[in-house]
Amino acid sequence: MFSRIYVLRFPRETSDQPIICKLVKQYEVDFNILKATILPHDEGLMVLELIGHKNNIKEALDYLKSFGVSIKSVSTIICRDDEKCFQCGACTGICPASALYLHRPDMAVIFDPEKCTGCGLCVAACPVRAMEVSLNQSVNAIKQ
Repeated sequence: MFSRIYVLRFPRETSDQPIICKLVKQYEVDFNILKATILPHDEGLMVLELIGHKNNIKEALDYLKSFGVSIKSVSTIICRDDEKCFQCGACTGICPASALYLHRPDMAVIFDPEKCTGCGLCVAACPVRAMEVSLNQSVNAIKQ
C-alpha cells in the first residue's frame, strides 16, 4: 500500500460536486480528510491523505486534475529517537526503501534519512515508538 498527503485547491465551479466520493468507487483508494474548507460556489481547500496502490492514486489524481483541482504533494519526514531505540531491528525488515538496515558485523540498526520515502511503515513496526512521522513546515502552516 502507498500513502501520501496532498493539498487540494478546488475551483469555485467544482466545489459543490461530490468529486472525492468518486475516488473510492472508481479508483479504489481510501482517503483521510485532515483539513477541509469548502463552501458551495467558492474556492475550496482540502488536505487529504490518499491510501491505495500507487497506480490507482496516480489515476485518482489525474481524475481530480480533470476538474481543475490544483494538487500539491506534502512530504512526510520520518525521524528516529535514538534514546528510545534499543536496536531490535523490527523496522529493518519492513522498510521498502532500505533506509533502515542492519550494519554488519556489529548488528547496529542504521537509519539513512536520505533513502527514506516517508511511507511510515517503520512507525507501526517499532515496538517502542522510536520512529516518528512529522510533516514538513508548509503543512504545519496549513493545519493552523
